[in-house]
Amino acid sequence: MAAASSSSRSATAAGVLLAMVVAAVCLHGAAAQLCEDYYDDTCPDAYDIVKQVLMDAHQSDTRIFASLIRLHFHDCFVQGCDGSLLLDTVPGMQSEKESPPNNGSARGFPVVDAVKAALEDACPGVVSCADILAIAAEISVELSGGPSWGVLLGRLDGKTSDFNGSLDLPAPTDNLTVLQQKFSNLSLNDVDLVALSAPRKSLDHTHMYRGPHLRPGTMPVRHGPALQLQRHKHAGPDPGLVVPGVPVAEVPKERRP
Repeated sequence: MAAASSSSRSATAAGVLLAMVVAAVCLHGAAAQLCEDYYDDTCPDAYDIVKQVLMDAHQSDTRIFASLIRLHFHDCFVQGCDGSLLLDTVPGMQSEKESPPNNGSARGFPVVDAVKAALEDACPGVVSCADILAIAAEISVELSGGPSWGVLLGRLDGKTSDFNGSLDLPAPTDNLTVLQQKFSNLSLNDVDLVALSAPRKSLDHTHMYRGPHLRPGTMPVRHGPALQLQRHKHAGPDPGLVVPGVPVAEVPKERRP
C-alpha cells in the first residue's frame, strides 16, 4: 500500500514537471497569440467538459492521466504544440503515430476522440485539437494531485504530420550526448532534460541516473529559459552518472541497492 502511495506521488511530481516544461516549449514564439479566456464566449464550458471526460476515462484506465501528459509532450516536441500527433496516415503523409518513439507506446487517443466528440456536441467547430491536448495535460496534472494553472489557449491545428521530425523524440536508448543535443535543438537545457526525461520511467532502469523518480516535494519554477527545481530538503549525493550541474534526488534507504 505504501509503495502504491509513493508511486502515485512520484507520478504527480513527474506530471507537474513534464507539463510545465512542455508549456514552455509550446509557448516559444507564440505567447502573444494565446490567452486563458480564448473560449470564454464561444465555448464557456470547454474546461469542465474535458475534465468530466477525463474523470470518466480514469475509472477504467488509471494510467490515462500520465498518458495524456505524454501525448502533449510528444506533440509539442515535434513542430510545436499543433496537434499533429493526432493525424492519421494518408497517401503522401505518414503519421507521427507510426514513428518508433510513438508506435505502440503513445496512448490515450480514444480518450482524446471522446473529448473532441463531447466538445463538438456542445460547441461545434470551436475548440482545436491542439488546445484539447493542452487542456487535457493540465487537467491530468490537477486530477493526479498536482497544482492547476491557467492554460493559454488559441492554438491552431496543424494540417501536416512530421514523421521524420518525430524520429528525434527522446528515446530510452539515447545516450546523454544525444539527449542533450535533442533538447538543445529546442533551446532547452540540461535541467529541462532531467525534468522531462527522468520522471517518465523509473530511474533504476535508465543508463543515465540511479535512484527513484524526483521527490514529490519537487516543484518547478521557471526563470528565463531554465527550469529551476525547488526542494524541501537538500538532495544527497548519488553515485550514478548525472548531468553535470544538475542536482539529483536523494535515494531513499529502502530503494538503495
